[in-house]
Amino acid sequence: MDIFSTTDPISGKDLHGRTEGLPCYVEGQGDQFLTVHFESEANRQAYLNIMTEPSSSDLSNNTDEWVDEG
Repeated sequence: MDIFSTTDPISGKDLHGRTEGLPCYVEGQGDQFLTVHFESEANRQAYLNIMTEPSSSDLSNNTDEWVDEG
């Protein structure tokens, strides 16, 4: 399944029909991948930075309620 996002996730701008030559990010391979388009390289970099920031969640409480008590 191929999924194409034509809304820049950083600016919220709809790029439908105007994605040629714009920066994009492709995740996955073969028949299953996601392509996200951006209106600028700065927005693409901002998106990539969000994806790689370390999580501050403490999931050490593995009880049924999954409440962080830290």
